[in-house]
Amino acid sequence: MPTRDFLFVLGSSRPDGNTEILARKAAEQLPPDVTQRWIDLSKTPLPDFEDLRHDSDHVRPEGDNTALLLDATLAATDIVIASPLYWYSVSAATKRYLDHWSGWLRTPGIDFKKTLAGRTLWGVTALAHEESEVADPLIGTLNNSAAYMGMHFGGVLLGNGSRPGDVLKDEEALRSAKTFFTREAPLARFPYER
Repeated sequence: MPTRDFLFVLGSSRPDGNTEILARKAAEQLPPDVTQRWIDLSKTPLPDFEDLRHDSDHVRPEGDNTALLLDATLAATDIVIASPLYWYSVSAATKRYLDHWSGWLRTPGIDFKKTLAGRTLWGVTALAHEESEVADPLIGTLNNSAAYMGMHFGGVLLGNGSRPGDVLKDEEALRSAKTFFTREAPLARFPYER
């Protein structure tokens, strides 16, 4: 069985926030032979994405945070987007990371879409609402991104918490974290596909 390499992309502006706590609880359950790499976007900021589709050729980024995130993404068998629910979707830092995927799709020599096809995208989020349906836009963003890339989608681990550490009181989320990464992740599909 091939080794799995998990990339955890932390998209919170708050260190050790509820989303990160929940992601780490889920990661504790991974077998010891699974590689884990954690990248905090607040400490590894990406520049704003510049759409160059029609203006110039894309080049592979070198020697900066963009290159680091690209290489980590290409190396991962499993990518975990750990973003708090901000205004009903992913955080700005997380959205910027996903925006860079657009540029990487057009970067010669890396076959970004082909490389990610068949791999798995997961999500972890903490929200301050009792109604989990408010996270549907975030879930849709991740599912549709996975579907476009031909990836599997493992779903989103939801936890409740506003103040730091609140998610540790969410017994259902902590229970779900114990088996979250053991689930079989289906190939992602757009909601309108049959």
